[in-house]
Amino acid sequence: MSISAVPTFDLEESLAREGYSVIVGFDEVGRGSLAGPVMVGAAAFLAQRLPQAARSMPHYLADSKMLTERRREALYEPLQQWADAWAVGSATSAEIDEWGISHALGIAALRALDAVERTLFGAFADASETTDAMPAAQSEGRIREQGSMPAPASSPQQPTLAADWDAHMPRVGAILDGPNDYITKALGTFEAPAVPVPAHVVTQVKGDQHCGSVACAAVLAKVTRDRLMTRLAESNPDYARYGWAHNKGYGSQAHRSAIAQYGPCDEHRTSWKLL
Repeated sequence: MSISAVPTFDLEESLAREGYSVIVGFDEVGRGSLAGPVMVGAAAFLAQRLPQAARSMPHYLADSKMLTERRREALYEPLQQWADAWAVGSATSAEIDEWGISHALGIAALRALDAVERTLFGAFADASETTDAMPAAQSEGRIREQGSMPAPASSPQQPTLAADWDAHMPRVGAILDGPNDYITKALGTFEAPAVPVPAHVVTQVKGDQHCGSVACAAVLAKVTRDRLMTRLAESNPDYARYGWAHNKGYGSQAHRSAIAQYGPCDEHRTSWKLL
């Protein structure tokens, strides 16, 4: 796919026609890394705003893997302003070792979804919580980044969602990149946050190439994780020797050579074959 072949909102609009009031695109980053967290980005769009969002899609948005680092960085803030709400959830290397990568991805995605819904639904989501809700989503470092589109002063950002909460709970539709739905599998498990409104998940192979919401989530997740791995390398010489500022924790030859020389550190996934 060339950069000129931009994603569309066709699948998002199809979900909106089915009655979903919020559409959330999800994409992951860091699955194959040897070190650092896995992250899942979530980019939410109100169904009523999909036509406007389609018209205002940031220029050059495409599959994050096909964009240069400079282009991804340039898109980072515009994408934050474009989505109605967004978040990047993460699962640590220790959690990956304990749970396995698929469940860790599911928990990271649910942490992002929980943050997005609380941004959109606010106090109405908090009031819907049960007393035994797990606080995992609020734990330090679990939500790496989140935000929402600034609302015009004359038009509150989500009046319909909030005002209609008691009348009918919003329906949330989700588009997950790839063939496997690890989000629904993780829902309701001991480690999962108490998401206010469980999402109906559809999977889309190469979703980051075809769906605007997924492409947005992919870039937000990629930039967030790349920045984290660079900060780790720059903040600690014990991390810097693994070259994370360049390889972002993936298994480059230089990274594997450093593991062979120095051994793994606390950010490495020790259940994985590192050498």
